[in-house]
Amino acid sequence: MTTDKSVKGPASYFPSIEKTYGKPINHWLEILNGMNGKKHMEMVTILKSEHGLGHGHANALVAHHMASAAK
Repeated sequence: MTTDKSVKGPASYFPSIEKTYGKPINHWLEILNGMNGKKHMEMVTILKSEHGLGHGHANALVAHHMASAAK
């Protein structure tokens, strides 16, 4: 039996995000930390409009951020 340790969910986008935008994931999570009180799609919109992220990348970062905050 083999165990599949591949990354799934929002974090699966992280290597592509870092390569595409040239910033570490912590950079984007710090930006999201400064958006307290905003809803998911509000944060996605800000990442897209103010930081030039694509929708899928922005959505993955926000989903990860919100899931981590809920723990």
